[in-house]
Amino acid sequence: MAVGKEIRGKIKSVENTKKITKAMEMVAASKMRKAQERMRAARPYSDKIRNITAHLSQANPEYRSPYMRTGGTAKKVGFIVVTTDKGLCGGLNTNVLRAVTNKFRELQGAGVAIETVAIGNKGFGFLNRIGAKVVSHATQLGDAPQLERLIGPVKVMLDAFVAGQLDAVYLCYTQFINTMKQEPQVQQLLPLAAGDLQQTEEEKRQYGWDYLYEPDPATVIDELLTRYVEALVYQAVAENMASEQSARMVAMKAATDNAGNLIAELKLVYNKTRQAAITKELSEIVGGAAAV
Repeated sequence: MAVGKEIRGKIKSVENTKKITKAMEMVAASKMRKAQERMRAARPYSDKIRNITAHLSQANPEYRSPYMRTGGTAKKVGFIVVTTDKGLCGGLNTNVLRAVTNKFRELQGAGVAIETVAIGNKGFGFLNRIGAKVVSHATQLGDAPQLERLIGPVKVMLDAFVAGQLDAVYLCYTQFINTMKQEPQVQQLLPLAAGDLQQTEEEKRQYGWDYLYEPDPATVIDELLTRYVEALVYQAVAENMASEQSARMVAMKAATDNAGNLIAELKLVYNKTRQAAITKELSEIVGGAAAV
């Protein structure tokens, strides 16, 4: 029964695949919880440094940081594209890279030149394939983002913006909403919008004091704004990693369920084939006995 043997081989192969996808689903679920905790743990630091930076920038209105400068029409912009190092996470990378491509087309249609920084293997490979200018990249970040690994690539963009070589910098990543939902984001990182550094009435009361600057206001404010921008990038990478594990868990669960359905269908086909073979053999035996 060659056909039956072939079907049994297919069933065995799908069962092995199902074991792999189930194991990957469980690993992703474990990593997802840790990634979500890491993402939430980074939020208080981002909020605190934003509050202090907002108060400092308003407490010293005579100095305006280059990070907050506003100019005319943009001629050259930078993109920090955050993706994953590995695949098998559904349409996570496809969605954010589609959003990046649409923004590229919009800016290039207006005659704007583009430079990029890639964080993650998938984005790095994509930017190289489409011929984008990649000035720096960071890959193989592991399961936990390390700020020291991100500072170098980000500093390339910050220095170019402060020097006036870039008119704006965009941050592209996948925002974590919940386990089942992640949204691609293309946000303007620089220049910092004044609205992002507005304080609430409660924050104004909480930070209602004056500062003494050492060595001078420009140095302190620029350093704080640099830390603030780095915190935004770190938060984006943490959100992207939480989104990656959630998307991988959902994708592997779907693959496991599909494998189970396929096994059930193959077993049904196998049983029908075996039944047909048995019926045929019985018919031949009965036919032979009647002839005798």
